[in-house]
Amino acid sequence: MQDFVKILDNQVLVVSILACLIAQFLKLVIELIRDGKVSLRYLVTTGGMPSAHSALVASLATGVGQTMGWSSPDFAIACLFAVIVMYDAAGVRQAAGKQARILNQIIDELFREHKQFNEDRLKELLGHTPFQVIVGLGLGIGISLLFGPTV
Repeated sequence: MQDFVKILDNQVLVVSILACLIAQFLKLVIELIRDGKVSLRYLVTTGGMPSAHSALVASLATGVGQTMGWSSPDFAIACLFAVIVMYDAAGVRQAAGKQARILNQIIDELFREHKQFNEDRLKELLGHTPFQVIVGLGLGIGISLLFGPTV
């Protein structure tokens, strides 16, 4: 238990998680403004505006840069990790979401013709648009600069 408390002393980790949670909460606010309703599923799902993954890794990389130095190998690792996660969010997962949407359309058409065919729908909101990733990136950097470690 004592080691767990030490983990919470890691300000870079705590601020990065905070950035992720703020991004997830903003999804609720944005949905309320856009659709006039709130769905709590946005607190635990991927996709949407802003990218919580991007906010988390951007905050992490910024925090590492703040504590270890901008020219440190630690920052280089964190920065490249962030780039890979953000590329995946806007690239691979976005493409998988588009494929899921098409497969769901095929399933809907088959289901109309063959009533006995009953297959679960695939999750379509998997990835992010580049804009959602950039907003998450800015949010993560901003949260880290505001609440992160000062050396």
